[in-house]
Amino acid sequence: MGFKTNSDDDDAVSEINVTPLVDVMLVLVIILMVTAPLMTQSVNVALPKTTSTTPDTQKQPLQLGVDASGVITLNKNPITDLEALETTLRNELQQNPEVAVHIWADQAISYGKVAEVMATVQHAGIAKMAFVTLEK
Repeated sequence: MGFKTNSDDDDAVSEINVTPLVDVMLVLVIILMVTAPLMTQSVNVALPKTTSTTPDTQKQPLQLGVDASGVITLNKNPITDLEALETTLRNELQQNPEVAVHIWADQAISYGKVAEVMATVQHAGIAKMAFVTLEK
């Protein structure tokens, strides 16, 4: 606290009152101490053991490949032309309405060929389509 002396000087008191700063810091420390235990997310439980299960092959996306020479494969089975691809995709769509297609296109293939394959997938009625790429 700054007290004014009985001198005739009307100078301003240039001392800093530290008490409010200490109060604020103590409140922040208390908040930190209360919230720190709540930040832990682990729960100590004994999980039950189960037998392993096989993945559902019905839910797996179809792998549609187009290699550098333009050969089209569906799940590693060669397809002769786009009409046969569309027929096969329509049959897959009838068996599983939620079917998805992952397109594996070689980077050397022309954009036009990939666009034709994509249009064939869309004409078959499949809306879920994605490209597969590799990370660098």
